Amino acid sequence: MKAIKNRGWSVTMAGLGINLALGILYTWSIFKQAIKESVIAKDGVFDWDMASLNDPYAVCCLMFTVAMVFAGRIQDKLSPRVTAVIGGILTGAGLIVISQSNALFAWILGFGVLTGLGLGFGYASATPPAIKWFPASKTGMIAGIVVAGFGLASVYIAPLANFMIAKFGLSQSMLIFGVAFMAVVCTLAMFLKNPPEGFVPTDAAPTKKVADAPFAPPVNYSPMDMLKTGAFYKLWFMYFIGAGAALIIIGSVAGMAKQSMGDLAWIVVALMAIGNAGGRVVAGVVSDKIGRPRTLLIMMSLQAMVIFSLLFIGQSEAILLAAAATMIGFNYGTNLSLFPSATKDYFGLKNFGINYGLLFSAWGIGGFIFPRVSQMIVASTGTPQTAYLLCSILLVASSLISLSTRSPEVSAQSQSAWDKFREKLAFARAQPVDVDLGARYF
Repeated sequence: MKAIKNRGWSVTMAGLGINLALGILYTWSIFKQAIKESVIAKDGVFDWDMASLNDPYAVCCLMFTVAMVFAGRIQDKLSPRVTAVIGGILTGAGLIVISQSNALFAWILGFGVLTGLGLGFGYASATPPAIKWFPASKTGMIAGIVVAGFGLASVYIAPLANFMIAKFGLSQSMLIFGVAFMAVVCTLAMFLKNPPEGFVPTDAAPTKKVADAPFAPPVNYSPMDMLKTGAFYKLWFMYFIGAGAALIIIGSVAGMAKQSMGDLAWIVVALMAIGNAGGRVVAGVVSDKIGRPRTLLIMMSLQAMVIFSLLFIGQSEAILLAAAATMIGFNYGTNLSLFPSATKDYFGLKNFGINYGLLFSAWGIGGFIFPRVSQMIVASTGTPQTAYLLCSILLVASSLISLSTRSPEVSAQSQSAWDKFREKLAFARAQPVDVDLGARYF
């Protein structure tokens, strides 16, 4: 029988490259700042209401998650290549649309709907085929590497966007980005490939199992079966809070840094991107060793403290602001490797694409609700402090939920042990009492 060549690393690098292009989402604060300055100057270029500045970004996050469900099914059933090509075309088309109009509706349609759908299809195509080529002991690491590209993208897109906007204007810059990213994603899509049916990684070897450590579950959950488990809803809530709380900072960080850093505000965006990418890889590796729930507990608790610290950091304190943004990016990035890894660990590989797409809805809904509510708070109070406090409280609640999060299999085993104990207790109670017991000893 002909040996199957392991294409794991080539698929992983292609997925990394695709995400490096799709990470334009995290540069929204740069585009938003340019729009905001136009609105404040009343130069007639952008005539938006201030409370609507985050609307294209919020819709983009929502469409991202809608696409992930359908893209996950296509990736599972058809091909990651097809999914990635669809993503590349939609992402590019959306950016081209907003290059032709400055109207809010056009930006919601272009950046929000089309680019949002494109990001979802492209993102869904990258991680599943990569982790399928590797053993369970490397799930977190490989997922972290692939999704690191999405977080790292702002390192080059942020300064490039600033340069292009200054030289060509915002609309022309969006046109250039649209054409370029469409070409890059569609080209790299050709390197994506799922392993053949029944493929087992050659370096897979049994490892010592610790509590909550990654494992290959004997059951591959269907989407409906997954939705019947308590573990899914715990993961969903933690993802919703962890992503949403950070996205309000990511979408506004350039404006926050503008007062103290001026035209160099993109540096904070780049530092956040470095933290974002680093968090994905570090959390993946660490969670392979100590388990996903323990890593989630650490990440959620730390994120709560960092966002709470923003209540005491002024916009003129550039160094503290940059440090906080980097840590927020780092903690946010951990979500994007921990939750896909947990999906594989808990619910299996067969339906991984659509199962993770359903869990990823937490990211999209969080990304839609949190930035919108935050912008409304800022518009009405003039400060984001209430939003920061609310996020900190919710993150503490999420960290507590992580303490009770287990895979459905482990939970079932625990329940089975409890049922057996109760059966033994009932049996013991049913036995006749020996009334002469006391006489034997006294």
